[in-house]
Amino acid sequence: MRNIFDFIENSTALAVELETELCKLPAISPDSGGQGEIDKAEFLEKWLKERGIANIERFDAPDKKAKGGVRPNIIATIHGKSEKRLWIISHLDVVPPGERRLWNSDPWTLVEKDGRLIGRGVEDNQQGLVSSCLAALAFVKNNVEPDLTVKLLFAADEEMGSRFGVLWLVKNKPDLLHADDVALIPDGGDSKGQGIEIAEKNLLWLKFTASGVQAHGSRPDQGVNAHLAGAYLLTSLYERLSAKFNTRDSLFEPDYSTFQPTKKEANVPNVNTIPGTDVFYMDMRILPQYPLKAVFDEINVVKAEIETRFGVKIVYETCQQSESKATAADAPFVKRLSAAVKEIYGVDTKPIGIGGGTVAAPLRNMGIDAAVWARLDDTAHQPNEYTLVSNIIGDAKVIARLMRSA
Repeated sequence: MRNIFDFIENSTALAVELETELCKLPAISPDSGGQGEIDKAEFLEKWLKERGIANIERFDAPDKKAKGGVRPNIIATIHGKSEKRLWIISHLDVVPPGERRLWNSDPWTLVEKDGRLIGRGVEDNQQGLVSSCLAALAFVKNNVEPDLTVKLLFAADEEMGSRFGVLWLVKNKPDLLHADDVALIPDGGDSKGQGIEIAEKNLLWLKFTASGVQAHGSRPDQGVNAHLAGAYLLTSLYERLSAKFNTRDSLFEPDYSTFQPTKKEANVPNVNTIPGTDVFYMDMRILPQYPLKAVFDEINVVKAEIETRFGVKIVYETCQQSESKATAADAPFVKRLSAAVKEIYGVDTKPIGIGGGTVAAPLRNMGIDAAVWARLDDTAHQPNEYTLVSNIIGDAKVIARLMRSA
């Protein structure tokens, strides 16, 4: 591994170069006002080929709203001694910069200062992307075969739910991933690199609409107050679901399922009108031992009770949902990752679960052992987002160690 590590340690300029060029190419979803990932994907493909990684495939998910009508997903393969495959999955897309006045520099022009690289996307997820490229190049440039066959996947649309990225690949290219594959997603972590994410809460975002009868505020007897019914529905759901699904699991923080009312749509514009429609949303993060079907069953019970009590009609629709198994804390791949982090950073790791969703979820549902890990300061989505050059180099060495440990 000495030659491999030497190459990575001497690749600071290469890392800064790639981060600089990627930062110039805003890969924002059309749903967030951008054009998609095509420019960034084409640049990255060319950059990799020029440096000797020639086995590259592109899988384009159709999207009429995006530049070129597609959302590109790139897979670069480095064949190893074994046919067993290690996936390193990062994403091409980034979020918009937000309020420009909060930035100290142009978000799309990388600034290097005191070991930091500053710009939109440099950490989320270009740190993991660049680290994986450096690790792969270390093998290619040294003419060394990795023990495992390496698949670098640079995916589209992660920031908006992966409909055109990993989820699209799983659905439309079913032979691409195999149950005996293993996967690292370098897209989440902490400043010490201690946490290895092996589980996610089940995710459920719902929109509720209560329909009643609009009336004058002085004559509630002539109307059916949808807002009142909606308020009871909201509080009943919160109390009932929290009490029903009340197990605690120390793997997660917080260690319980959450059922939070969030967005509220405007109803009537004036005070003296009884609303005929009330619309609100809930964000539910449910411990994985509870199947979403059980949650839906309980929601339907509450829904029927409120409809009967207030004489309203209630409908709900799913805005987003995700349900996944966990990767075992003692899975061989998790142990190898833990050993690699210990070797490179001198840090003892611990398995954790998260409330957010990652691309690991659909992989775990296929039986793939998947772990989310990186050493980062977690500045994603913030103004003046940054990554540490030392983290790019260190994470590349961790990834390289995984490529060499069967």
